[in-house]
Amino acid sequence: MKKLIAMLLALSLVLAFAGCASEKAPETTAAPETTAAPEVTEEVPDTSETGPAEAEGTVMTHAEYVAAEMDTAVCVETYVQATQSWWNNQITVYAQSEDGAYFLYNMECSEEAAAKLVPGAKIRVTGVKTEWSGEVEIVDGTFELLEGSYIAETADLTDLLGTDAILEHQNEKASFTGLTVEAIAYKNDEPGDDIYLTLSKDGASYNFCVEVYLTGTDSDVYTTVGTLNVGDTVDVECFLYWYEGMNPHITSIVKK
Repeated sequence: MKKLIAMLLALSLVLAFAGCASEKAPETTAAPETTAAPEVTEEVPDTSETGPAEAEGTVMTHAEYVAAEMDTAVCVETYVQATQSWWNNQITVYAQSEDGAYFLYNMECSEEAAAKLVPGAKIRVTGVKTEWSGEVEIVDGTFELLEGSYIAETADLTDLLGTDAILEHQNEKASFTGLTVEAIAYKNDEPGDDIYLTLSKDGASYNFCVEVYLTGTDSDVYTTVGTLNVGDTVDVECFLYWYEGMNPHITSIVKK
């Protein structure tokens, strides 16, 4: 009897193991393959051969230049209208574009390059915007000659004399008509240097200057000013320079 029971138990165990083995294991789903995100490399411009404003990347419009903070880097494209005499690898330029004018003070320039800065020449200038006695200018400048040419028309600003609006035309080529000579004085009291003129319109007086580094002493404007007398009526053309107020640099003067 015991042997029979033992045999039955053994048979039960065999059948139990067989049942377990016949059950199907659950399917598993492999994790989906993932694609690595592409590596993004930001390009950094090479600024080793550019000026400060070029390194920042943008040539300014005249409006952007006007809005720029003082003592910050600027970069503009403009056209030479006249230059002062070259010296010590520097040159000062009166420049103007269709949208406004610039005064480029002591810009770095070789004597060979200075010969190419003729009226109308297009240049890209990089430097620092600053102010001296009211004159807004670009200093520490370097430049590159570009293709293109432009000569600005002379704007008659007579009606703006004595108004705040005239400041918006700083450094532009300008003309003033029907002015009366009130005073003439040579710098250092001798011919051969700058000539200071006080000219009046409608009872108000304004300071003008014949800048000898711009005109030289043999020019018509320098010679003509030397023949003027107090009370003469004149028309002038100039660059609207600023020094403690309006102080245009005269390029032409005609006695009426």
